[in-house]
Amino acid sequence: MGAAGRDFHNFNVYFRDNERYEVVAFTATQIPGIAGRMYPPELSGRLYPSGIPIYPEDKISDLIKENDVDEVVFAYSDISYSYVMSRSSIVNAAGADFVLMGPRKTMLRSLKPVIAVCAVRTGCGKSQISRKIFEILRERGFRVVSIRHPMPYDKNLSTQICQRFASYDDLEKYNCTIEEREEYEPYLDMKGVIYAGVDYGEILKHAEEEADVIIWDGGNNDFPFIKPDFLITVADPHRAGHELLYYPGELTLRLADAVVINKVNTAKKEDVGRVSRNIKMVNPRAVVIKGVSDIMTDSGDMITGKRVLVIEDGPTVTHGGMRYGAAYVAANEYNAGEIIDPRRYAVGSIVDTFNKYDHLSDVLPAMGYSKKQIRELEQTINNADCDVVVSGTPIDLRRVVKTDKPIVRVRYGVGEKTVFDLEKLVDRFLEKHLSQSTSH
Repeated sequence: MGAAGRDFHNFNVYFRDNERYEVVAFTATQIPGIAGRMYPPELSGRLYPSGIPIYPEDKISDLIKENDVDEVVFAYSDISYSYVMSRSSIVNAAGADFVLMGPRKTMLRSLKPVIAVCAVRTGCGKSQISRKIFEILRERGFRVVSIRHPMPYDKNLSTQICQRFASYDDLEKYNCTIEEREEYEPYLDMKGVIYAGVDYGEILKHAEEEADVIIWDGGNNDFPFIKPDFLITVADPHRAGHELLYYPGELTLRLADAVVINKVNTAKKEDVGRVSRNIKMVNPRAVVIKGVSDIMTDSGDMITGKRVLVIEDGPTVTHGGMRYGAAYVAANEYNAGEIIDPRRYAVGSIVDTFNKYDHLSDVLPAMGYSKKQIRELEQTINNADCDVVVSGTPIDLRRVVKTDKPIVRVRYGVGEKTVFDLEKLVDRFLEKHLSQSTSH
């Protein structure tokens, strides 16, 4: 049971050549349009020469009964414990065992030192911290490559086995969705290299060829696919308590060598304290950093007094459960005259998104899992009666949508004190795992 990521990885590293098992199907959910595909022969291996079908998750009970299934492996992330156990009940009621696979059977081992950055929920700010660590390592003279948690959403999985992103042309080459662009574009802006795809054994081999140090840039709140030498987990006091309520976020918290409580400058003191106490309760050995996330925008004066449409990073405000992000904070900080309700202007699948995530009212998620959905996002923006668009997605939206409305880009940055704390962690890591003789 998956969402085009952990499910494929678990299959590749444990089930693909394992003659003790017969894998009859994958199921897919969470991401629009990823069911109805085939896990192709190029990836499925010698035991599955015709590939493996991928069905919608709502067919799980029928699939178990029709195929006399013994075990169902739950393999996706940022899910509440009540949701996970509800799925277990569905699976058990249909006659199968419900399985959660852990790090020992699923983590690959790298020949190069690995720093992993994970989170307790989607939208904690792990990507900005991953990129800052990338910069710190590069400033110290090391060749660095990031490997990103998978997002293989194109219909043809065989073209996404091992993806290397080093230029904007690569985004077009791999037909990237908005969610993928949100993760890859910032690395390209800093002239970095980032890998992703489906087969992480293959991806790791290529990354090791051009790196002294590898960064695992996690997705959602999943734990790493590659065994880290140092694991940093990011927590969010705007969702205090969630670090102990979502799978597998609590696992990443328990595994962490260091925990960054991020966004402390915009959170309530009591919420920061609650997160601190929860960290101490489940992982007292972890180093704890209180991280500052600065709001950065180049055109704040364009927001003041205006009617604004706020657009936020899609995963953060959908399955991440946040009601707002950086753009909403900036709209208030720069005294927008009015933040409009985007729901009345929504079309097509954007309407479906608001229906599914009914906690959203003041922000428009930057949905774009297909060309059709990107056009629907574009039409929603163009329909909106506003003076300016305030965009908190990490990408330049003007690269993917056409609108005559001015767009103000807003991003989170890592505060200076947090950079200093991260530098100390990195230097400690380098002292233990690398000597300057291996630097370039």
